[in-house]
Amino acid sequence: MALPVPLRPRLRPWAWCRCALPRRPLGSRARSTFDVAVVGAGIVGLASARELIMRHPSLVFGVLEKEKELAFHQSGHNSGVIHSGIYYKPGSLKAKLCVEGAALCYEYCDQKGIPYKQCGKLIVATEQEEIPRLKALYERGLQNNVRGLKLITSREIQVKEPYCRGLMALDSPYTGIVNYRQVAQAYAEDFQAAGGTILTNFEVENVEMAKESPAGNKEGMNYPVVVRNSKGAEIRCRHLVSCAGLYSDRLSQISGCSPEPRIVPFRGDYLVLKPEKSYLVRGNIYPVPDPRFPFLGVHFTPRMDGSVWLGPNAVLAFKREGYRFYDFSVQDFTDAVAYRGLWKLVSKNLLYGMGEMYRACFLSVQVKQLQKFIPDVTVSDILRGPSGVRAQALDGDGNLIDDFVFDGGTGDIGSQILHVRNAPSPAATSSLAIAKMIASEVERKFEL
Repeated sequence: MALPVPLRPRLRPWAWCRCALPRRPLGSRARSTFDVAVVGAGIVGLASARELIMRHPSLVFGVLEKEKELAFHQSGHNSGVIHSGIYYKPGSLKAKLCVEGAALCYEYCDQKGIPYKQCGKLIVATEQEEIPRLKALYERGLQNNVRGLKLITSREIQVKEPYCRGLMALDSPYTGIVNYRQVAQAYAEDFQAAGGTILTNFEVENVEMAKESPAGNKEGMNYPVVVRNSKGAEIRCRHLVSCAGLYSDRLSQISGCSPEPRIVPFRGDYLVLKPEKSYLVRGNIYPVPDPRFPFLGVHFTPRMDGSVWLGPNAVLAFKREGYRFYDFSVQDFTDAVAYRGLWKLVSKNLLYGMGEMYRACFLSVQVKQLQKFIPDVTVSDILRGPSGVRAQALDGDGNLIDDFVFDGGTGDIGSQILHVRNAPSPAATSSLAIAKMIASEVERKFEL
């Protein structure tokens, strides 16, 4: 495991692996009124809160997080790759934010002393039919202003990755890896150092407009939005920003906003190379994406701790925070299978989905895919590894929502709330750039 960067003396040295902050119960010593409260202490929520307080240091900001730790879900269960912006449609928001976000991420890590590795990435064509798509991807990357891209030959592949085999590859030398929990923790420290408050163990259960001022509080109606948690405690704020990830649709509905797009959770299971076999992989090795399928496919991902992850697959999760195969939630499962958008997605990708389920059950099938790139990998070289759950936004026609969705709703409460309904991958890479966009949207909507 990579050694943690020491915390500044003003904070108690909490372990990086837990990404925890001191917890204060709501009460007389904890602030309970905010100009703006942000729901969700994932990497996007924390980056947005940080950006807002930097722009408006005279306002009072808070972050509400249902877990006792920060960046606990998607932000702490991802591949850790700093993407370069190759895949996305030229001129699109995702392309712009990824390229800008990657540069900002490297700059921020340098400023904070957060370790990262610029290990590069090869997108490898193993079949002749993939070469035209690879060349098109190269042209797309150039249009997106991705630095250092070049097409390399089979012999050049082996110079960079001695155990990798392919006909041609797209070399992206500025792709890197980092521990995003550590990055998120640094955002939280910046936010708190600027005077922001983080309340953990605060699971938002209800949002409504205040009907009256709290007893003894003459300024109560200056904070018209009441946010209650699952334990009955409440905070009040002028405005609310929701960056709730896996629960963004439910939080939107709680506050009377649109039920769509809906979040359907997909679990990605990784395999891990045994430590003695980690020499087989130096940098990221990716397949050429197939436009017929909704997800990217298996790839090789080195980690900051020296391990190498293989995968992931993409299968429907039976629980929104279901990181294990047998995790199950009646509500989450019912919500997913009752949604027409999921069935339309399934009907469009039935064979692909069945293949993913089959590969999830049999290691030998996954290894066969991996051997297309590194023939020396065998079943005996791998172990089952961690999993992540992706908050996939779907519309009613079964289309994957591939762009940002902001929602506020109507009426008094709708004018006080901004929901970030979808912050699509690569959100972690783009978090600082996304935060600038969200902060600008907050300023526009709330006239800060």
